[in-house]
Amino acid sequence: MSVNSRAKGARGEREFRDLLRDAGYSARRGQQFSGNNGDPDVVCGSLPWAHWEVKCVERLNLGNAIAQAKHDAAKRGTVPIVAHTRKFQGWNITLPWEDFTEILRGDHLDDGYRCSKI
Repeated sequence: MSVNSRAKGARGEREFRDLLRDAGYSARRGQQFSGNNGDPDVVCGSLPWAHWEVKCVERLNLGNAIAQAKHDAAKRGTVPIVAHTRKFQGWNITLPWEDFTEILRGDHLDDGYRCSKI
């Protein structure tokens, strides 16, 4: 990984962390040690069930990104979520269908909150 791509990744992680903060969640960048320890890219204490894999690239291999998120999330029993963006475009979230439906049901939440359309 080049220095430029590493810096771009760190910039994307900070940007996504700030989006979570702007939405009212406390968040910080994860502990990054050459990207091989499986830590989430962004840690959000109020969403402990989420494993955030952050990608800020022009040509994302989504299959590889979700596979990496699944692999790393399995170590912790968390939900693999890929937050991704391209330059000058908004952020998107990708996660496995099964995990999405569990989130809608509120299976990962301790307080019994359910997602609902208002």
